[in-house]
Amino acid sequence: MTAQSSSTFANPPNYTFTSHRLHRTLHASDKQPIVLVACGSFNPITYHHLRMFEMANDFVRQNTNFEIVGGYLSPVSEEYEKPGLVRAHHRVNMCTLATEQESSGLMVDSWEAYLNYQRTAVVLDHFDYEINTVLGGVFTRDGEHRDVRIMLLAGSDLISTMSEPGVWSHNDLDRILGRYGTFVIERSGSSMDQATDSLARWRDSIYPIPQLVQNDVSSTKVRLFFRRGLSVRYLIPADVIDYIKQNYLYLDDGSGPEKDKGKDKESGEAETSLRDGGSLLQV
Repeated sequence: MTAQSSSTFANPPNYTFTSHRLHRTLHASDKQPIVLVACGSFNPITYHHLRMFEMANDFVRQNTNFEIVGGYLSPVSEEYEKPGLVRAHHRVNMCTLATEQESSGLMVDSWEAYLNYQRTAVVLDHFDYEINTVLGGVFTRDGEHRDVRIMLLAGSDLISTMSEPGVWSHNDLDRILGRYGTFVIERSGSSMDQATDSLARWRDSIYPIPQLVQNDVSSTKVRLFFRRGLSVRYLIPADVIDYIKQNYLYLDDGSGPEKDKGKDKESGEAETSLRDGGSLLQV
């Protein structure tokens, strides 16, 4: 099931794939194991980012024959032109604090964060390789081996961009939606039907999830609150608030020492500006 050979993936220095919360044994042998991957800036991570996984978990349990064996946050590289994007190690640290404090199953993968810009399809290939080739997938209680299906967790506003000309390559869409599949969380102001209608050829691997309790909390609003000296308690985890204050983050609009470093232009940049500029996880 692996998409590429090991020689394709160059790892950052001292990189280790995080798997301490990956369930290696299926509870139900008749279900297909899946891992959810959410890519985004997480600048900073909010409770809404964590809620997306809870909504997906409820949907999977009640409506599919899947079994979730792991969930990952994959922060985008810092070598990407976005004002106010703090350094990768800060965002990785904040995501780690949030998942360790608030979740018993989520993990953070730093591979994408510490490399140059990586397309979403390549990030999913990386997870497929690490989980199915390096770790060897998962097993049933009887010892039968199963490959894990990697699936993207995204917002409906991101999915709606997939039908816009010039934003996503057809090959990448076929890998993301055809090979892997996606769970699409409804977002305020973005029509779920409009987001998926033009992607009919991949309809069987796109799973829309309605947002029963509307939540428009975004990292952009959190950063604004910090700059204005307003409280962000109960919008983001307490440990993340402490980390931000200790490291003097989000005190300005990105013109200070934590300003993003920028990145080289490449064919996939249009996808990145949408994926990580607020479209995937409202970051």
